[in-house]
Amino acid sequence: MSTHTYKKNEDGDSSILPDKMTVYQECLQACNASPIQAKKCRKLLSRLLRLFYAGETFPTVESTNLFFSISKLFHNDDPALRQIAYLSIKELCSVSNDILMITASIMKDIQSGDAVYKPDAVRTLSRVLDGSTIHAAERLFKNCIVDSNQSISSAALVSSYHLLPVAKDVVKRWSNEVQESITANKTFPSSSYTKHEFNGYSKAPNTTYIHQYHALALIYQFRNSDKMSLIKMIQQLTERKTLTNSLAQVQMIRFVEKLILDDSNFVNSLWPLFVNWLNNKSDMVELEAAKLILNNSSKFNAEQQMHAITTLQSLLGVPRTVTRFAAVRILNKVAIKDAEMVGVCNLELERLISDQSRSISTYAITTLLKTGNAESVDRLVTAISNFMDEISDEFKIIVIDAIRTLSLKFPAKYKSMLTFLDDVLRDEGGFNFKNSIIEAIFDIIKFIPESKEIALEMLCEFIEDCEYTELSVRILHLLGNEGPKATNPSTYVRYIYNRVVLENSIVRSSAVIALSKFALIDDKEMNNSIKILLKRSLQDVDDEVRDRAVLSLKLLESKDLAEAKSYLSPQFKYSLPILEQELTKYVKNPDKASFKSSFNIDSIPKMSEEEYMAVQYKEKLIGAINDDLTDSKSDNKGTDSSSNEDVKELDNISDITKYTLLQQQYQNELSALPEIGEYGALLHSSASVELTEKETEFVVSAIKHVFEKHIVIEYSIENTLEDILLENVNVVSTIDSEEYTEEFTLPIEKLSPLSKGKVYSSFIRPEDDSEKYLLTTFNNTLAYISKDADAEDDEEGFPDEYQIEDLSLTPGDFVIPSYISNFTNVWDELSNEESAVYNLGDEDSIDLQQVVSKLIVTMSMMPIEGTEVVISGKNHSLKLFGKSISGGKLAAIVKFASSSKGVMMKNVVKGEEPELVELVANYLE
Repeated sequence: MSTHTYKKNEDGDSSILPDKMTVYQECLQACNASPIQAKKCRKLLSRLLRLFYAGETFPTVESTNLFFSISKLFHNDDPALRQIAYLSIKELCSVSNDILMITASIMKDIQSGDAVYKPDAVRTLSRVLDGSTIHAAERLFKNCIVDSNQSISSAALVSSYHLLPVAKDVVKRWSNEVQESITANKTFPSSSYTKHEFNGYSKAPNTTYIHQYHALALIYQFRNSDKMSLIKMIQQLTERKTLTNSLAQVQMIRFVEKLILDDSNFVNSLWPLFVNWLNNKSDMVELEAAKLILNNSSKFNAEQQMHAITTLQSLLGVPRTVTRFAAVRILNKVAIKDAEMVGVCNLELERLISDQSRSISTYAITTLLKTGNAESVDRLVTAISNFMDEISDEFKIIVIDAIRTLSLKFPAKYKSMLTFLDDVLRDEGGFNFKNSIIEAIFDIIKFIPESKEIALEMLCEFIEDCEYTELSVRILHLLGNEGPKATNPSTYVRYIYNRVVLENSIVRSSAVIALSKFALIDDKEMNNSIKILLKRSLQDVDDEVRDRAVLSLKLLESKDLAEAKSYLSPQFKYSLPILEQELTKYVKNPDKASFKSSFNIDSIPKMSEEEYMAVQYKEKLIGAINDDLTDSKSDNKGTDSSSNEDVKELDNISDITKYTLLQQQYQNELSALPEIGEYGALLHSSASVELTEKETEFVVSAIKHVFEKHIVIEYSIENTLEDILLENVNVVSTIDSEEYTEEFTLPIEKLSPLSKGKVYSSFIRPEDDSEKYLLTTFNNTLAYISKDADAEDDEEGFPDEYQIEDLSLTPGDFVIPSYISNFTNVWDELSNEESAVYNLGDEDSIDLQQVVSKLIVTMSMMPIEGTEVVISGKNHSLKLFGKSISGGKLAAIVKFASSSKGVMMKNVVKGEEPELVELVANYLE
């Protein structure tokens, strides 16, 4: 029963909560009155529930008094009063004393009570029971689970779900009843209801089969640790078409997604289920199945993905607005990654441009922008302009982001793009909207040089009437960097100096620095003019403006102009995420917090202007793809969450920056260990390698850290057992190659149940330079002393061993992924070349995207020019670049082609170190 019935009858302003003590006193009086007035009690209890739902609580004594006073309402036969009484008692259970005393009354109502309040009695009973008393109600719960009344069955199933933390073993014994509940055909009670009991229903409504959704969630809790049993259940329920409820089918799809993410080998065996889901009569089931396939594209082949696209294409024409919105939104996301695949839906998307829902038309337009060609750009931009005033800022930002991506995709169309951006920049809007436009213009300036003059003029006009200080500062910074490089730099000086005269101190200080950069031009007249303007700022009322003017004049008047240029306009860039991380550590370090020792800026990696622009271009053009590939990349790379749990999830940064951040964290962790801290700089750390299945008793993964003279293997060990304590946990390794010598291991002294720990093993690398890239295999065994978790501290356990997978040193362990702006030039310069050809197998059994993702991890090289995304399912070229731990350049082109013999792969590697080139070319995992 819904509490909305009672809220409608409340007096006064619905936004004002009733007084707690007044409600408390009135409830006690009404519940203890004789005879009980049902209508009055319902009204008072509705006010009490409103307090509870608003987060209000009562002290334990008052809660207990209310609890037992309300329980006296069980003597009344009014079903609606009994129902709201149970709702109130359920809220009071967590803070009242002696709640077990009411157990018998609740159980009696469940056995012989009215169907109106019986479901609420079941839910309340689950709040009253604990691990010691649940056995008395076990048969009662079993009967309720298989009850023919859907409301009662659902209440029992949900209550059982909440009882799992209290008595998991007991609830698991109800699995047969839960299984039976899924297949049973349940209804609401067949008896007639009064208008009050079901909010106006004079007859029993049809069943919704919602009990299937609740039962399925409960069964999953029973079987989630047994993968094969779970798959068997999924196949049985789907093949027999047992599930009628759409929510239950969506839940089933999400269970399948977890299985596929753990092991992509299940895709082929479970694909028939997806075929049924993609042709389901329920829109939400079709959408969920399509979203699963397209969000995890690395797990499915091109044909399977097209099946999902076809389903979404059909949903674009349905009359339900929410379905069209969901379908076009998924397609919009996929278009970022694979515009060609979504191109088949262009006809339907063009029809949605005039859709009554502006949200749908916005997504349709932006999707077409991503899938369209250069000829259709102008037409689409014109269509967007017609309804920009009718949509919210949130959707305007989506449009602007699509325009920015399109500008980079079709540089020749920059004039129409800038015209559109100039128009919307003049419109009213919030900061986020204006900022997205400025970001788009900035990117066009950076990556389309011929657009610079027009775009800078637009920005100059904008700051003449800009209401946001932050945007003014950013534009002034850009003008200071790009203005001096323009054909007529003096054009921009007037706009910048206007800011010195008219704006607030923050903008004025930024304008001073921007002006000073124009004095670096080799133009004596310009130099003198800028100095005169800067001298006028020496009388500014703000000290920061004055300080910046003094510093700029001092640098410009110095004899060493190169020093002024290096300070005002440096030729290199720092990685800002890494700089932020290092500064945070510096401030938090208690030894350095007093600032007695200075911050070492040399520890921050530097990038040349060319490298910085190349990385930014990669982020802007294909960085949006990372959102779609996050799950697959993290799964393929296998990065252990325990290894990077302190690393922030940084959006919109390049892969190389993420790699550098992770390497710095490893360096900090290892240098904190006295035995390893003396090894010096960490040269490279591999991706995490799983050495056991995720469902085993002990989950073990390893990361290989390469130093100049040592290799340290970090074993991450998780004890998944609830009743076993491990002591002296170690990994015993035997090495195939005699050139590697084990130095020491750092075991885990104690590993508690359901906890994680790390074991470190150190090996000395070969001293001979000819063997510095020598490959070998570590045969691993997990050794430990096992004890019961409840055992005494002085009790001796028994030694045991657990076999785990071998760990191999691969060529990629000696390669550092690096980014390069011009791959072709570097490729042509490298002399040492090695190639190898492989037959990967039949085309039907090969997922090319998955192979490419695995190769990137195995070779430990950076994909270049967006080649990590497979556009065609048959042929593809993957370009990779990296550097050896010695600093030598290494590049690879991996070509895939389908033939009658299967999928052929040719790996061509070029580099400066011939021994590493040969290893990388001939190694295939």
